[in-house]
Amino acid sequence: MSLINVTNLTFAYEGSYDNLFENVSFQIDSDWKLGFTGRNGRGKTTLLNLLLGKHEYKGNISTNVSFEYFPFVVANQEIATLDAVGELFPDYVHWKLLRELSLLDVSEEALYRPFRTLSNGEQTKVLLATLFLKENSFLLIDEPTNHLDMTARKLVGNYLNSKSGFILVSHDRSFLDSCIDHILSINKTNIDIQKGNFSSWWENKKRQDNFELAENEKLKKDIFHLAEAAKRTGGWSNEVEKTKYGTKHSGSKADKGYIGHKAAKMMKRSKSMENRQQSAIREKSKLLKNIEDTENLKITQLCYVQSRLAELQNISIFYQDKMICKDINFRIEQGDRIVLMGKNGSGKSSILKLICGEKISYTGSFMRGSQLKLSYVPQDTSHLQGNLTDYAAKNNVNESLFKTILRKLDFSRVQFEKEISTFSSGQKKKVLIAKSLAERAHLYIWDEPLNYIDVISRVQIEEVLLEYKPTILFVEHERRFSDNIATKEVNI
Repeated sequence: MSLINVTNLTFAYEGSYDNLFENVSFQIDSDWKLGFTGRNGRGKTTLLNLLLGKHEYKGNISTNVSFEYFPFVVANQEIATLDAVGELFPDYVHWKLLRELSLLDVSEEALYRPFRTLSNGEQTKVLLATLFLKENSFLLIDEPTNHLDMTARKLVGNYLNSKSGFILVSHDRSFLDSCIDHILSINKTNIDIQKGNFSSWWENKKRQDNFELAENEKLKKDIFHLAEAAKRTGGWSNEVEKTKYGTKHSGSKADKGYIGHKAAKMMKRSKSMENRQQSAIREKSKLLKNIEDTENLKITQLCYVQSRLAELQNISIFYQDKMICKDINFRIEQGDRIVLMGKNGSGKSSILKLICGEKISYTGSFMRGSQLKLSYVPQDTSHLQGNLTDYAAKNNVNESLFKTILRKLDFSRVQFEKEISTFSSGQKKKVLIAKSLAERAHLYIWDEPLNYIDVISRVQIEEVLLEYKPTILFVEHERRFSDNIATKEVNI
């Protein structure tokens, strides 16, 4: 067991006016299985790069362990997978590699194929196996699930649960629950570490948020009542002070000493209330600092003229003369929320593209309602470029609504001025989600919409789908999201 101590860490990117981290301190045990969560753009990957020594920073990071980062980059993907492993880790022991691959359900035959011919899931597993061959290192695992189907996620979760000594960046709630014993969260104003899995952290966060909101409401009322009382007492003291000199026509001589004493006493009481008010305001300012902005999203579903929107009968799909799925049968009725399930490469994305009207080679019978308006969220975000204003205009969505949705998904106003191609992967995915939510459609088709999207935003997206109940066909490998949203399940 070794400790990783981070003390007074301060970091900002060159040209940035704001620090990404400021005087951050925490301690990690190198035996932990540490989950790492936080909203997109908060600096999760940056913190990993700081641990790796890739950036200059103020403060101190001290430890006697070495760090290894996942995913590795395989520069030449044409070479055999076994040679790729050898380039990444020349000192590996072959039987240990086979043991790790067996635990991850990867056949030995995959080692002798060119690396590029492996599926994304197989590549991920091979790189993870290579990572865990490097003993006496603390492993930094950055979002390994984005190319894993639901079955593979469960397998990799069990694999990681059998290991220790890593930081795991992931937004998949079920995956985190399956393999971590501590969680590190980047909040609005601090970094927090708790023992437990994601679910226990989430419950603690909700309790803390509710406590702070209740305290905030109580202090708001106290401040209002104290302000009103101080105002009244201050007014009374002024009125009493005036009576020291009597009224113009009274002819009476006031007891100035007594009245002055009484006025001073009331003024002192007013000042005391004012001080208590200021103290309450200061106490209030300490609250709500880490409560996330999670305003409700909205979606405008168009009502179609008939109940059935589309139907597939005995559909088989071909890619370069190779059949990738066969005998697919299902229909989409108005109000359905259908999840397509199946392993990577089983044809789920091809089915979505077929329904969207793309040219797909298929046999069987496919019917789609006439004048059906669709809203499509693809997996790929590499085509995104330009600024948000031009993107909204190009896609015929209301710019104000589009940007309002992005604000609710934790985009800062500064982000609106940036080039989309410079956004993080999670922010790019939010651009696609926001466009879809801003579109008026009969049917929403989303292909792995949650890739790279942070947990808070996932909950917001869940809530809008459950509240407005749009007709939606989607592919998503996060089990918790699919279980919460889907009314029907189609297995490919």
